[in-house]
Amino acid sequence: MADLAPATKPTLYFIGVTTGKSSIMKVFPAWADYLGLKDAVITGIDFPVHAEPQAYRAAVAFIRDDPMSLGALVTTHKIDLFHACRDMFDAIDPHAKLMDETSCISKRDGKLICHAKDPISSGLAMDAFLPEGYFTRSGAELFSIGAGGSTIALTWHMMHKRPPGDRPTRIVVSNRSQHRIDEIRRIHKDMGTTLPVDYVLAPNPAENDAIVAGLKPGSVVINATGLGKDAPGSPLTDAVTFPQNGVVWDLNYRGDLIFLDQARAQKQARTLQIEDGWVYFIHGWTQVIAEVFHIDIPTSGPVFDEISAIALRVTKG
Repeated sequence: MADLAPATKPTLYFIGVTTGKSSIMKVFPAWADYLGLKDAVITGIDFPVHAEPQAYRAAVAFIRDDPMSLGALVTTHKIDLFHACRDMFDAIDPHAKLMDETSCISKRDGKLICHAKDPISSGLAMDAFLPEGYFTRSGAELFSIGAGGSTIALTWHMMHKRPPGDRPTRIVVSNRSQHRIDEIRRIHKDMGTTLPVDYVLAPNPAENDAIVAGLKPGSVVINATGLGKDAPGSPLTDAVTFPQNGVVWDLNYRGDLIFLDQARAQKQARTLQIEDGWVYFIHGWTQVIAEVFHIDIPTSGPVFDEISAIALRVTKG
């Protein structure tokens, strides 16, 4: 992390890996104007994946101590930053405690607060394209590749917020490292597992292919690894066969997006519904902006629709 200069305007930080490539750098100024956030700016802070704990602590200490630095959105580093900086927060919200992650840092009444917004934003995004009754009608399963914070959040939503009769018949979570598998198993136990869950160590993409091949028709396959954005590639091989009538969701909306290309190659043959991470991006950022700047931003309706339209105009011109 380069030395950060004291902020001269109300500043929201974006802690990630390649923040300069994110659409938010163009979108935030337009949103700030629309939302009446006078002079507010956004600044990226890039770390390599799994950075040293002291790097995270230095960034959090800077935000805590600098008066015009109001907070941050954290992506990729949500779990590592939480473990490195947990003792630095004056308050930790219930989702963050449960999920062992920081996706949002804010300040209120002189206190530094840790939040986990992903359970809300991932649920809103998923429910936008999986209509009510989807799992009831289909009997489908859900496979999330990657056992990090996004999978923890969206599986919590499936287990606890989706109506009891409208949940996957089974959840499968895979990851390249056993450590993350053990962590998500523990977190699921703590939150209360209401659905059957299989935890699979899958160090190679071909092992994820095998899981996909065993899913029921209509099942949901999610790339929650960061591959395609934070690092090149896909967690699947080109030999994968997606479930008939399945839903394929990449949490990324930028990068090489090979995972989505693999799905598009089978869209007609397998009758796939394919979703990228754009709506997730909108909900994720608006949840954090509302928290950091202490404003209300609706999650649906005319204001949210205009916020979405602004983002599209700015980025896709």
